[in-house]
Amino acid sequence: MNEPLLNDRTDAILDQDKHLVHSFSEPHALKAPGGRMVISEAEGAYVYTEKGERLLDGMAGLWCVNIGHGRREISSAIAEQLNTLDYFSTFYNLTHPVAAELAEKIATLAPGNLSNVYFGNSGSVANDSAVRTLHYYFNRTGQPRKKKILSRIDAYHGSTHLAIAMTSPDNRVGWDSAEELVHFLSSPGTYRRPDGMSEAQFCDFLIDEMVRDIEKIGAERIACFIAEPIMGAGGVVVPPAGYHERAAAVCKQYEIKTISDEVVTAFGRLGAMFASKEVFNIQPDIICTAKGLSSGYQPISATILSDEIFDVVAEPGSRFMHGMTYSGHPACCAAALANIAILENERICDHVNDAGRYFEQSLKGLSDLDIVGDARGSHFMMGIEFVSNKQTKQAFAKEVFIGQRVAQKAQALGLIVRPLGHMIVLSPPLILDRTQIDEITRTLQQSIVSVTEDLHLEKLL
Repeated sequence: MNEPLLNDRTDAILDQDKHLVHSFSEPHALKAPGGRMVISEAEGAYVYTEKGERLLDGMAGLWCVNIGHGRREISSAIAEQLNTLDYFSTFYNLTHPVAAELAEKIATLAPGNLSNVYFGNSGSVANDSAVRTLHYYFNRTGQPRKKKILSRIDAYHGSTHLAIAMTSPDNRVGWDSAEELVHFLSSPGTYRRPDGMSEAQFCDFLIDEMVRDIEKIGAERIACFIAEPIMGAGGVVVPPAGYHERAAAVCKQYEIKTISDEVVTAFGRLGAMFASKEVFNIQPDIICTAKGLSSGYQPISATILSDEIFDVVAEPGSRFMHGMTYSGHPACCAAALANIAILENERICDHVNDAGRYFEQSLKGLSDLDIVGDARGSHFMMGIEFVSNKQTKQAFAKEVFIGQRVAQKAQALGLIVRPLGHMIVLSPPLILDRTQIDEITRTLQQSIVSVTEDLHLEKLL
């Protein structure tokens, strides 16, 4: 780590930043004093502001810096690749060594017959590519009416025109999307299941709803069911036990393809390279991944297709009319290969199955605090939901900005977490040790207690 910058250039950077459009922001609010933070350096599990302040990165950038910041093996691999082959396309009959090598590596890691890899540059593109390919697949198999997509409330699948349509509607208020293609099923979140239902009964309810809605729409019109193993940006929603297996069985019964959106969960976050099979015991028709594929060091995603699907897409007379300029970019592929090597050589998944379980249990211990309604998740993927009344699970009014309040307190104490309305979520680098986990837990406890005291003073509790 370099020495903290002696000359604070924050004001100059923020002046330049007024030209930058920030994702999922309130642009007007960014103009307020303290509305933006300049992150200038990073190393391991920590990031440093332009002012030299150190903060523990509880979000791993944005669910993605799985191996931690500053790994020189990856930056060296990127530089070496750029000095060898800076760019070439994978269109038509063209390829290059690192795209071929990475495709083979992913195929060996992915479960079952998922051995055909299309590269993009984001999770949104990966999910778009999956659906577009399936639509073509069904056209080729004489089923052109199979276009509908089953998704779920609380899902997050991206922000391109189709991906945002598959994402829970509250993420696109006032914005258009291809929503006519999507049908939403209920959220599988057990915390807010109907009163009086056990978790097992709630699972029955969700599966019964799926069957009922499929029959109402008509299976002949439904192409696929897309699902995150654990929902990420929708609030770290963990489904009831057995849900994924039963949903997959229903889809197979009705000849509906399954897409597992592992943009967040793949490459170690849940202690497995791919969570679909290893953690939830399902064999999807397509897996989509991004973030942890390169640990965020370069923008790359992968849509991994089953042999059954690709054999139809690739049969004589077929043409794969889909492509991105940067699909299989050499530097991105080099970063991903170096990242996977670190994950394997340092046995990161084994570490996650130890330290990640400790992290999970530590944060679930915060459930005793007055305004914590639910602390949920798995391994290094956790969410904390705040309520004004634990008995009734009454949510705070939006105007209270409860998640933002806790996040701001934590940030002042040296921890970055992500506020999501009435929640905060955490997905730190997978390299955390128990001392750092204890640091996060203490900071969150202190932050939540401080916010609770403020709420009492403001008579909002």
